[in-house]
Amino acid sequence: MKSGLEDVIAAETKLSDVDGAAGRLIIRGVSLDDLVATSRFEDVAALLLDGLFDEHIDVASLRARLGVARVGLFAHVKAADAALLALPPVDAVRALLARLGDGEDLATAIYLMAAPAVFLPAVLRLQKGEAPIEPDASLSQSADILRMLTARAPTVEQTAGLDAYLVTISDHGLNASTFASRVIASTHAGLTSSVLAAISALKGPLHGGAPGPVLDMLDGVGKPENARAWLSQALDHGERLMGFGHRIYRVRDPRADALKSALKPIFTSGQADAGRIALAEAIEAAALALLKERKPDRPLDVNVEYYTALLLDALGFPRNAFTGVFAIGRTVGWIAHAREQTLDGRLIRPQSRYVGPLPKAA
Repeated sequence: MKSGLEDVIAAETKLSDVDGAAGRLIIRGVSLDDLVATSRFEDVAALLLDGLFDEHIDVASLRARLGVARVGLFAHVKAADAALLALPPVDAVRALLARLGDGEDLATAIYLMAAPAVFLPAVLRLQKGEAPIEPDASLSQSADILRMLTARAPTVEQTAGLDAYLVTISDHGLNASTFASRVIASTHAGLTSSVLAAISALKGPLHGGAPGPVLDMLDGVGKPENARAWLSQALDHGERLMGFGHRIYRVRDPRADALKSALKPIFTSGQADAGRIALAEAIEAAALALLKERKPDRPLDVNVEYYTALLLDALGFPRNAFTGVFAIGRTVGWIAHAREQTLDGRLIRPQSRYVGPLPKAA
């Protein structure tokens, strides 16, 4: 028995490979570095999904169908009543997702990929007392998300930044939410059920809930010269440094550098406070030095959450919405794994070992 299924192989997949020792991520045969450099969200979605449905999936048609789906999904925003809007954003998005049909076809998959892209900006605006913005089918997924969020046409740098994020987190091996998706898919319940299970796993703070506190840490440090003293005090009190360490990676998370690169054009073009990234770099350097001193036997390096927080903040997302933005990008991975499980896998039914009391002998 292995608690947490540590090192247990539970599936074979052609979708992604996470090499924690080398710090490498491969998605459908393409390295993350190459994928981020050349791809938008629609490109990685077509890469992940092609071959898993009866229809061939090409990027141009997928982009068009996503646009049409976003427009059609906007009608569901009317269901966002006061009770739903009192929920955290990711819970509100999950509730709206539950309104969708539970099919297994490509049309269902496209609606599920488009849904959080529409629902999250709408929920965020409604929670601020602002009217939601209707989708524009002519735009790319990333450009439309930012337009629906801010009511302004995004810049090239902003759109590229969100595309880089959505590509970077599109799939990442058999993590908790992806495993939840595959478990549900193994029962043939339907793609919507798989996505709802996955987003429920994602919202747990041990999985998808950590990018926001990275900004709390930056706010607490305040100035680059305060970094070492502030972080040292946090470690003295047994606190975890947010954005550092990973369950799988034993070296630097490759997604961290991809997102840091995506940030640079936004800051260098004056679309965000350049002092913010200077502060982040100072905290990163101080944290890595302290962790090496304090925990020399534990490989702790920057993970995806660190620069995710800075990027999403620069794009205008409030920190309580970061898990919801993650869901926008990861939904395509959840769907791909669900389809792979349905096509090639069996009902997932592990055994448990009973360690409770035994009945008394007669």
